[in-house]
Amino acid sequence: MITIDILCRTVAGLQPAEVEQWIGNAWLHAEGAPGQYSFREIDVARVRLIQELRHDLGVDDEALPVVLSLVDQLYATRRQMQRLRRAVEVAAPDEVRQAILSALAGR
Repeated sequence: MITIDILCRTVAGLQPAEVEQWIGNAWLHAEGAPGQYSFREIDVARVRLIQELRHDLGVDDEALPVVLSLVDQLYATRRQMQRLRRAVEVAAPDEVRQAILSALAGR
C-alpha cells in the first residue's frame, strides 16, 4: 500500500487534488479517509489508465465513466473466462474438452 504522495511521485504529472477528484468521481477507489488514502498496485495501474485515456487518447471527463465502465466489464469478462477455462480443464473429460476446442475453432 502506498500513500497519495508516493502515488503522485510514482506517476508523472499527477497531482493530489486530481487524485482526490477522481476518487470523488468514483473513477478510482482508495482505502482510508480523505487525507489518509492508501493505494494498491491495481490502483496505480488504474491511475495510469485514466491518465492515458484523458491525456493520450483525449477522452473527456463526460465520456470517461463510460469508457472505464466498459474496461471494467471487459476485465470482469476476462476473469470469468479464465475461471471457466480452469473449471473445464479440471472437471471436464478429455472428449468434452476436445469438443469445446473444436467448436471454438469452427470445426
